[in-house]
Amino acid sequence: MAKQGGQEDIQDIHPDTIIEADAYTAPSLDDLRDAAQEMRDSAKAFTYDGSDAGAVSSPVRRHLVLGDDDPRDCDLAETFISEDTLFSGVIFDVNRIHVALPNGHASVRDVVRHPGAVAVVALTDDGRICLVRQFRASLGRVMVEIPAGKLEAGEDPLACAERELFEETGLIAERMAFLTTIATTPGFTDELIHLYMATGLSFGPAHPDEDEFLNVDLVPLDELIDAVLDGRIEDSKTVCGALICDAVAHRLEPAVSRTAGDAQ
Repeated sequence: MAKQGGQEDIQDIHPDTIIEADAYTAPSLDDLRDAAQEMRDSAKAFTYDGSDAGAVSSPVRRHLVLGDDDPRDCDLAETFISEDTLFSGVIFDVNRIHVALPNGHASVRDVVRHPGAVAVVALTDDGRICLVRQFRASLGRVMVEIPAGKLEAGEDPLACAERELFEETGLIAERMAFLTTIATTPGFTDELIHLYMATGLSFGPAHPDEDEFLNVDLVPLDELIDAVLDGRIEDSKTVCGALICDAVAHRLEPAVSRTAGDAQ
């Protein structure tokens, strides 16, 4: 029974909770020191304190220099020691890479090995972009994306882009232009997505895979751009494709204006 001030009646205490005075031995100073050292060692394994940091330069005002093109980049490289497959799936593998860091210390990198993919920005003659609506189990909801698909072993990306566009949407492109390649999440995967722009479209029946269930929309490009800038489109390849289209259109506007002026 609880008493005033939080005290308990001695009769309410379970016998197993009573510790005999002569059964308890106070830890020695050495015991406390050893326990404290074990705690510090455990914390050190999960804490970065900067003591083992390599050379980190201050921000430099300069023109753009791409990766591995700066002489200083060699001081950042890690040396691969070994690589083992932890999981082998239908689409990707998960590998563990043992590396030597630039400071000589050892570390591990868990990497998703992916065969790569393509994505297509398909534009109609009246300025609409083709989007597919598909349920994504990883997020548990329907996503709105540009058509895309995985590269088969040894497949040419351009051929894959034409195939995926036709299979998912039934569209056939008269012209297919390469836009760029994006590394989706280089922090943990080697997946590369090759982006293409498809124009001169003709329509036919779609041929999705047996496990694909899609709806296809043709929406005004400016509406998609607005949705991207508002943060309502989250799919990275769709964000990149839309913004590239918008950037190209704005860069072409001055040239078009000059041509129209010259014609007058």
